[in-house]
Amino acid sequence: MEQAVLSKKIIDGKQVAKDVREELKVQVEAATAKYGRKPGLAVVLIGDNPASHTYVKNKVTACKNVGIESFLLQYDKDVDEKTVVEIVQKLNQDPLVDGILVQLPLPKHLPTQEILALIDPAKDVDGLTAINLGRLARGDEGLFPCTPLGIMRLLSAYKVPVKGKNVVVLGRSHLVGKPVALMLLAQDATVTICHSKTANLPEVCRQADVLVAACGQPEMVKGDWVKPGAVVIDVGTTRVENADGTSSLKGDVAFDAAFENASLITPVPGGVGPMTIAMLLVNTQKSFEMRMQSRA
Repeated sequence: MEQAVLSKKIIDGKQVAKDVREELKVQVEAATAKYGRKPGLAVVLIGDNPASHTYVKNKVTACKNVGIESFLLQYDKDVDEKTVVEIVQKLNQDPLVDGILVQLPLPKHLPTQEILALIDPAKDVDGLTAINLGRLARGDEGLFPCTPLGIMRLLSAYKVPVKGKNVVVLGRSHLVGKPVALMLLAQDATVTICHSKTANLPEVCRQADVLVAACGQPEMVKGDWVKPGAVVIDVGTTRVENADGTSSLKGDVAFDAAFENASLITPVPGGVGPMTIAMLLVNTQKSFEMRMQSRA
């Protein structure tokens, strides 16, 4: 396939994320000068999950590059619940911390939802507390999940119209499916949420002007599920073993086949993924500004 044709159809998440970071760096510099300190993001990392350590390293580096102060708190995998609760409560009270991120997944003995619920909604830069999800549902101001925010930013950057369009969201998680559906509704899209129990799933997907695949099943969405001219946003990132013993990341969409029908499509990797960290930084700066203004 010719490179010119390939690049014309590809939604370049790396470039859009870079643009977001460059804009944000200017905003952070101005806010730092205005308020006399940098925005602060605290990251709580528990256990020895290699992927989590990589994600956190990337987040810390991204913070530094835009001028956000990061505070990394690391704990062994056998840390008890009482200690984690005390950590979160202490961060809630710390005036230098504007955002709190508890890296998931947590070890099995720790109650994830209960711990996330302890985070001050004003510092909930992952947008996972019930209060912020409720604000999103009501159309109020708040801090919202980073991956859905990144999806919306990609659609905006590529001038993809959603008003009045049929958008199908494949997946109903609190992390992606439900919040991105609410964000699309707020932009006047007609949204259908699908899942593994949806009847005639391929046919439903073929009705989509914009198809958001966030089901966590590698290459579940086949090429003939994509209506000609549709925009495809692939949120999936599953590492699979190849026949030669190597491994690679696969999205939820069978890329090569879907590419033929799509007018625009996100690759995996390099599509939605880079946007998640970029929007985490945006949320941290937003939290900082809101907290500083409330004290004025």
